[in-house]
Amino acid sequence: MRASLIQIAVDSDESVNSRRERAASLIVAQRGSDLVVLPELWPVGAFAYTEFADEAEPLRGPTHDVMAKAAAEAGVWLHAGSFVERADDGTLYNTSLVFTPDGERAAAYRKIHRFGFDKGEAVMMGAGEELVTVALPETTLGLATCYDLRFPELFRGLVDAGARTLVVAAGWPERRRAHWTLLARARAVENQAYVLAVGTSGTHGGIQQAGHSLAVDPWGEVVAEAGADEEVLTVELDPAKVDTVREDFPALKDRRLGLTRPPRAMP
Repeated sequence: MRASLIQIAVDSDESVNSRRERAASLIVAQRGSDLVVLPELWPVGAFAYTEFADEAEPLRGPTHDVMAKAAAEAGVWLHAGSFVERADDGTLYNTSLVFTPDGERAAAYRKIHRFGFDKGEAVMMGAGEELVTVALPETTLGLATCYDLRFPELFRGLVDAGARTLVVAAGWPERRRAHWTLLARARAVENQAYVLAVGTSGTHGGIQQAGHSLAVDPWGEVVAEAGADEEVLTVELDPAKVDTVREDFPALKDRRLGLTRPPRAMP
Protein backbone atom coordinates (compact mmCIF):
# COMPACT_ATOMS: atom_id res chain seq x y z
CA MET A 1 0.00 0.00 0.00
CA ARG A 2 1.46 3.33 -1.04
CA ALA A 3 0.65 6.42 1.04
CA SER A 4 1.63 10.00 0.22
CA LEU A 5 1.74 12.53 3.06
CA ILE A 6 1.51 16.11 1.83
CA GLN A 7 3.27 18.42 4.27
CA ILE A 8 2.00 21.64 2.76
CA ALA A 9 3.39 25.04 3.69
CA VAL A 10 0.85 27.37 5.28
CA ASP A 11 1.65 31.08 5.24
CA SER A 12 -0.58 34.12 5.65
CA ASP A 13 0.92 35.68 2.50
CA GLU A 14 -0.90 33.09 0.35
CA SER A 15 -4.65 33.31 -0.07
CA VAL A 16 -6.89 30.43 0.95
CA ASN A 17 -8.11 30.05 -2.64
CA SER A 18 -4.56 29.87 -3.95
CA ARG A 19 -3.52 27.29 -1.36
CA ARG A 20 -6.65 25.25 -2.02
CA GLU A 21 -5.82 25.01 -5.73
CA ARG A 22 -2.16 24.31 -5.00
CA ALA A 23 -3.12 21.49 -2.64
CA ALA A 24 -5.34 20.03 -5.36
CA SER A 25 -2.42 20.07 -7.79
CA LEU A 26 -0.21 18.29 -5.27
CA ILE A 27 -2.88 15.63 -4.77
CA VAL A 28 -3.34 15.02 -8.49
CA ALA A 29 0.44 14.61 -8.81
CA GLN A 30 0.20 11.57 -6.47
CA ARG A 31 -1.47 9.30 -9.04
CA GLY A 32 -0.28 5.78 -8.29
CA SER A 33 -0.64 6.16 -4.54
CA ASP A 34 -3.44 4.36 -2.74
CA LEU A 35 -3.88 6.97 -0.02
CA VAL A 36 -3.04 10.67 0.17
CA VAL A 37 -3.16 12.63 3.45
CA LEU A 38 -3.15 16.38 4.10
CA PRO A 39 -2.61 18.16 7.45
CA GLU A 40 -4.90 20.00 9.85
CA LEU A 41 -6.57 23.31 8.92
CA TRP A 42 -4.22 23.82 5.99
CA PRO A 43 -6.61 26.23 4.20
CA VAL A 44 -6.33 28.87 6.95
CA GLY A 45 -3.70 27.68 9.47
CA ALA A 46 -4.28 25.90 12.77
CA PHE A 47 -3.12 28.90 14.83
CA ALA A 48 -4.71 31.62 12.68
CA TYR A 49 -7.59 31.94 15.14
CA THR A 50 -8.59 35.40 13.98
CA GLU A 51 -9.35 34.01 10.53
CA PHE A 52 -11.53 31.09 11.59
CA ALA A 53 -14.90 32.82 11.45
CA ASP A 54 -14.23 34.58 8.15
CA GLU A 55 -12.92 31.44 6.43
CA ALA A 56 -15.50 28.98 7.82
CA GLU A 57 -17.40 26.94 5.21
CA PRO A 58 -20.36 24.60 5.21
CA LEU A 59 -19.52 20.91 5.14
CA ARG A 60 -20.07 20.84 1.40
CA GLY A 61 -18.31 24.08 0.58
CA PRO A 62 -15.36 25.10 -1.63
CA THR A 63 -12.78 22.94 0.16
CA HIS A 64 -15.05 19.89 0.03
CA ASP A 65 -15.69 20.30 -3.69
CA VAL A 66 -12.09 21.01 -4.70
CA MET A 67 -10.85 18.05 -2.67
CA ALA A 68 -13.51 15.71 -4.06
CA LYS A 69 -12.50 16.63 -7.60
CA ALA A 70 -8.79 16.17 -6.82
CA ALA A 71 -9.40 12.72 -5.31
CA ALA A 72 -11.27 11.64 -8.43
CA GLU A 73 -8.64 13.05 -10.79
CA ALA A 74 -5.85 11.30 -8.91
CA GLY A 75 -7.87 8.10 -8.38
CA VAL A 76 -6.82 7.92 -4.72
CA TRP A 77 -8.37 7.63 -1.30
CA LEU A 78 -7.91 11.13 0.09
CA HIS A 79 -7.80 12.22 3.69
CA ALA A 80 -8.16 15.90 2.87
CA GLY A 81 -6.93 17.14 6.23
CA SER A 82 -9.27 19.48 8.08
CA PHE A 83 -10.94 22.84 7.53
CA VAL A 84 -13.11 25.20 9.56
CA GLU A 85 -16.67 23.94 9.19
CA ARG A 86 -19.66 26.14 9.99
CA ALA A 87 -22.57 23.90 10.93
CA ASP A 88 -26.19 24.73 10.19
CA ASP A 89 -26.61 26.13 13.71
CA GLY A 90 -23.58 28.39 13.30
CA THR A 91 -21.19 26.33 15.43
CA LEU A 92 -17.63 26.08 14.12
CA TYR A 93 -15.87 22.71 14.01
CA ASN A 94 -12.40 21.51 13.06
CA THR A 95 -13.56 18.94 10.52
CA SER A 96 -11.63 16.37 8.49
CA LEU A 97 -12.91 14.86 5.25
CA VAL A 98 -12.14 11.55 3.56
CA PHE A 99 -12.97 10.88 -0.10
CA THR A 100 -13.05 7.72 -2.21
CA PRO A 101 -11.10 7.40 -5.48
CA ASP A 102 -14.37 8.31 -7.23
CA GLY A 103 -14.55 11.61 -5.38
CA GLU A 104 -17.40 10.61 -3.08
CA ARG A 105 -17.23 11.70 0.55
CA ALA A 106 -16.65 8.60 2.67
CA ALA A 107 -16.43 10.24 6.10
CA ALA A 108 -16.25 13.46 8.08
CA TYR A 109 -14.62 13.70 11.50
CA ARG A 110 -15.07 16.62 13.89
CA LYS A 111 -12.03 16.99 16.15
CA ILE A 112 -12.86 15.79 19.66
CA HIS A 113 -10.08 17.40 21.70
CA ARG A 114 -9.82 21.15 21.09
CA PHE A 115 -6.52 22.87 21.76
CA GLY A 116 -6.02 26.23 23.45
CA PHE A 117 -7.13 25.74 27.07
CA ASP A 118 -8.97 29.06 27.55
CA LYS A 119 -8.48 30.64 24.11
CA GLY A 120 -8.41 29.90 20.40
CA GLU A 121 -9.89 26.66 19.16
CA ALA A 122 -10.93 25.57 22.65
CA VAL A 123 -13.40 28.43 23.01
CA MET A 124 -14.20 29.18 19.37
CA MET A 125 -15.11 25.69 18.17
CA GLY A 126 -17.47 22.92 19.16
CA ALA A 127 -16.13 19.49 20.12
CA GLY A 128 -16.79 16.41 18.04
CA GLU A 129 -18.61 13.54 19.70
CA GLU A 130 -17.94 10.52 17.50
CA LEU A 131 -14.99 8.26 16.72
CA VAL A 132 -14.65 7.74 12.97
CA THR A 133 -13.10 4.87 11.02
CA VAL A 134 -13.00 4.36 7.25
CA ALA A 135 -12.62 0.97 5.57
CA LEU A 136 -10.23 0.97 2.61
CA PRO A 137 -9.51 -2.13 0.53
CA GLU A 138 -6.08 -2.52 2.14
CA THR A 139 -6.69 -1.30 5.71
CA THR A 140 -9.09 0.50 8.02
CA LEU A 141 -8.25 4.08 8.92
CA GLY A 142 -8.88 5.61 12.35
CA LEU A 143 -9.13 9.41 12.19
CA ALA A 144 -7.59 11.84 14.66
CA THR A 145 -6.53 15.49 14.59
CA CYS A 146 -3.48 17.11 16.20
CA TYR A 147 -4.20 17.60 19.96
CA ASP A 148 -6.07 14.26 19.88
CA LEU A 149 -2.60 12.68 19.75
CA ARG A 150 -2.16 13.39 23.48
CA PHE A 151 -5.21 11.29 24.46
CA PRO A 152 -4.44 7.56 24.13
CA GLU A 153 -7.97 6.48 25.02
CA LEU A 154 -9.21 7.93 21.72
CA PHE A 155 -6.82 5.74 19.75
CA ARG A 156 -7.66 2.65 21.77
CA GLY A 157 -11.30 3.32 20.92
CA LEU A 158 -10.41 3.53 17.24
CA VAL A 159 -8.53 0.23 17.43
CA ASP A 160 -11.51 -1.37 19.17
CA ALA A 161 -13.60 -0.13 16.25
CA GLY A 162 -11.28 -1.93 13.80
CA ALA A 163 -8.66 0.69 12.92
CA ARG A 164 -5.33 -0.67 11.72
CA THR A 165 -3.84 2.57 10.38
CA LEU A 166 -4.16 5.67 12.55
CA VAL A 167 -4.12 8.95 10.64
CA VAL A 168 -3.27 12.15 12.50
CA ALA A 169 -3.70 15.41 10.59
CA ALA A 170 -1.96 18.19 12.51
CA GLY A 171 -0.70 21.75 12.70
CA TRP A 172 1.96 20.98 15.33
CA PRO A 173 4.27 23.76 16.56
CA GLU A 174 8.03 23.52 16.23
CA ARG A 175 8.61 24.22 19.92
CA ARG A 176 6.94 20.91 20.83
CA ARG A 177 8.31 18.82 17.96
CA ALA A 178 9.92 16.29 20.32
CA HIS A 179 6.45 15.49 21.69
CA TRP A 180 5.12 15.04 18.15
CA THR A 181 7.57 12.28 17.32
CA LEU A 182 7.38 10.67 20.76
CA LEU A 183 3.58 10.53 20.84
CA ALA A 184 3.22 9.29 17.26
CA ARG A 185 5.56 6.40 18.05
CA ALA A 186 3.81 5.70 21.35
CA ARG A 187 0.39 5.50 19.68
CA ALA A 188 1.84 3.02 17.15
CA VAL A 189 3.49 0.85 19.81
CA GLU A 190 0.57 0.66 22.23
CA ASN A 191 -2.00 -0.02 19.51
CA GLN A 192 0.22 -2.14 17.25
CA ALA A 193 -0.94 -0.15 14.24
CA TYR A 194 0.55 2.07 11.58
CA VAL A 195 0.51 5.79 12.37
CA LEU A 196 0.55 8.37 9.60
CA ALA A 197 1.13 11.76 11.23
CA VAL A 198 0.98 14.69 8.81
CA GLY A 199 1.76 18.27 9.79
CA THR A 200 2.25 21.62 8.09
CA SER A 201 5.35 23.65 7.44
CA GLY A 202 5.60 27.43 7.43
CA THR A 203 4.34 29.96 9.96
CA HIS A 204 0.78 31.00 10.72
CA GLY A 205 -0.72 32.92 13.58
CA GLY A 206 2.87 33.76 14.48
CA ILE A 207 3.63 30.09 15.26
CA GLN A 208 6.45 28.27 13.48
CA GLN A 209 5.30 24.83 12.40
CA ALA A 210 7.21 21.65 13.15
CA GLY A 211 6.88 19.89 9.81
CA HIS A 212 8.55 16.47 10.22
CA SER A 213 5.54 14.44 9.13
CA LEU A 214 6.21 10.77 9.70
CA ALA A 215 5.03 7.25 9.12
CA VAL A 216 5.49 4.78 11.98
CA ASP A 217 5.06 1.02 11.69
CA PRO A 218 3.19 -1.22 14.20
CA TRP A 219 6.43 -1.96 16.06
CA GLY A 220 7.05 1.76 16.61
CA GLU A 221 9.81 2.12 14.04
CA VAL A 222 9.83 5.29 11.93
CA VAL A 223 9.43 4.20 8.30
CA ALA A 224 10.00 7.68 6.88
CA GLU A 225 10.14 11.27 8.13
CA ALA A 226 9.96 14.59 6.33
CA GLY A 227 12.06 17.65 7.02
CA ALA A 228 10.91 21.11 8.06
CA ASP A 229 9.89 22.50 4.65
CA GLU A 230 7.04 21.71 2.30
CA GLU A 231 7.44 18.12 1.15
CA VAL A 232 5.54 15.11 -0.15
CA LEU A 233 6.56 12.02 1.80
CA THR A 234 5.67 8.79 -0.03
CA VAL A 235 5.94 5.50 1.84
CA GLU A 236 5.22 1.83 1.15
CA LEU A 237 3.22 0.17 3.91
CA ASP A 238 2.57 -3.53 4.47
CA PRO A 239 -0.93 -3.90 5.96
CA ALA A 240 -0.18 -7.52 6.86
CA LYS A 241 2.50 -6.31 9.28
CA VAL A 242 -0.25 -5.27 11.69
CA ASP A 243 -1.36 -8.90 11.93
CA THR A 244 2.20 -10.14 12.26
CA VAL A 245 3.04 -7.81 15.13
CA ARG A 246 -0.23 -8.49 16.94
CA GLU A 247 0.28 -12.25 16.62
CA ASP A 248 3.98 -12.27 17.56
CA PHE A 249 3.51 -9.95 20.54
CA PRO A 250 -0.17 -10.23 21.52
CA ALA A 251 -0.25 -7.45 24.09
CA LEU A 252 -3.71 -6.27 23.07
CA LYS A 253 -5.12 -9.62 24.18
CA ASP A 254 -3.85 -9.02 27.72
CA ARG A 255 -5.92 -5.91 28.31
CA ARG A 256 -8.00 -6.02 31.49
CA LEU A 257 -11.19 -4.05 31.06
CA GLY A 258 -13.90 -3.08 33.50
CA LEU A 259 -11.67 -2.86 36.56
CA THR A 260 -13.14 -0.87 39.42
CA ARG A 261 -11.39 1.06 42.14
CA PRO A 262 -11.59 -0.73 45.52
CA PRO A 263 -13.51 1.09 48.26
CA ARG A 264 -11.37 3.36 50.40
CA ALA A 265 -10.55 1.86 53.79
CA MET A 266 -12.09 3.61 56.76
CA PRO A 267 -9.60 5.29 59.15
